[in-house]
Amino acid sequence: MLDLKQIRENPQAVQERLDRRGVGKYDLQPILQLDQQQRELEAKRNQLQARGNEIGKLVGIKIKQLGDPSSPEIQALRDEGNQIKSQLGELEPQEKDLKAKLEALLLTLPNLPSESTPIGKSEEENVEVRRWGDEYIPQSATILPHYEIGEKLGILNFDRAVKVAQTRFVTLIGAGAALERALISFMLDRQIKAGYTEVIPPFLINSQSLTATGQLPKFAEESFKCDQDDLWLAPTAEVPVTNLYRDEILEASQLPIYHCAYTPCFRREAGSYGRDTRGLIRLHQFNKVELVKIVHPSTSEQEHQQLVGNAEAILQELKLPYRAIELCTGDLGFGAAKCYDLEVWLPSTGKYREISSCSNFMDFQARRGSIRFKEAGKKGTQFVHTLNGSGLAVGRTMSAILENYQQPDGSVRIPEALQPYLGREVL
Repeated sequence: MLDLKQIRENPQAVQERLDRRGVGKYDLQPILQLDQQQRELEAKRNQLQARGNEIGKLVGIKIKQLGDPSSPEIQALRDEGNQIKSQLGELEPQEKDLKAKLEALLLTLPNLPSESTPIGKSEEENVEVRRWGDEYIPQSATILPHYEIGEKLGILNFDRAVKVAQTRFVTLIGAGAALERALISFMLDRQIKAGYTEVIPPFLINSQSLTATGQLPKFAEESFKCDQDDLWLAPTAEVPVTNLYRDEILEASQLPIYHCAYTPCFRREAGSYGRDTRGLIRLHQFNKVELVKIVHPSTSEQEHQQLVGNAEAILQELKLPYRAIELCTGDLGFGAAKCYDLEVWLPSTGKYREISSCSNFMDFQARRGSIRFKEAGKKGTQFVHTLNGSGLAVGRTMSAILENYQQPDGSVRIPEALQPYLGREVL
């Protein structure tokens, strides 16, 4: 959530930064109008309450002076006090309604891009920061797509998953299930070694949690909801892990907080019909290891770079070729102020595909979720900065292994780093 005070005091600057995401998409005027109306009502209510308190004191004084509680002068004061109570009774629901409307509008605004985020209109203007592992790109011209080699090896089955659920689900069998489990353990072990504390959060989450991290109200259609409860299937571990600290005031000495978490993730992929309909790239259910940081604002940029490095380290140890992309303002996610995507090489398509998105939300999620901290010896509290990134998307990592490690005889070598986890060298 954006700072209402910042919008109120410098609307032009806020509007200019919002416009970098796409001119004309976001209009601050309704928010400014509601804010003005709410503040006027608040001022009127405060005046009435002050007068009401003054009347209460005057009635006590007059009773002592006159000795007659039923005197016309005292009765007039009481009548005025009753009139004020009636007016306050009318104003309070009006003010509550304005506050609710104002908050609803604020929740629809995305985060402001950071000043260092490249300005651009679409993904075509994203900036490639670096590439790694060109020497590991396979030179064979006959590499099968991961879903074909997986089905030939008998480790992926999409048809039976459709029978159990629907399209865009997969069943992992035998070595496929073992490879998925090995990847999850490998990723968690490496991130724990890097300083993250592992958590297993709830996989079902309430609406307040999704609102705090920015999935609601904007992305309701992307999520699966349980009809009989205010619970949703987690779209990513970012949501439950960040919300572990919702509505808390931390001590500055507790920062930074680093968590890694494996969760299954569930997404409707409502806006992606016709895209990646085969394979592991865009499923409704997939596994992911997520990295979440809750940090002091003064260190968030440094923490962001380190987070990207933690995700890159997994790809490097698996010797999977990839590139790092800095997203421009027009391609930035709703809650992110700055974001880097890691894209792994998939030789069957001759393209890099996203495998991790590492975002710095600054205080955007902390405002929505009221996550603050207090520094020793200082008055007041500040909002923390939150960051997260995939470390990594497990299914996409498997697809990259099946393609980049594919052999001419139809077998697939296992990356050396995974061999101790899987207990074999070849599929």
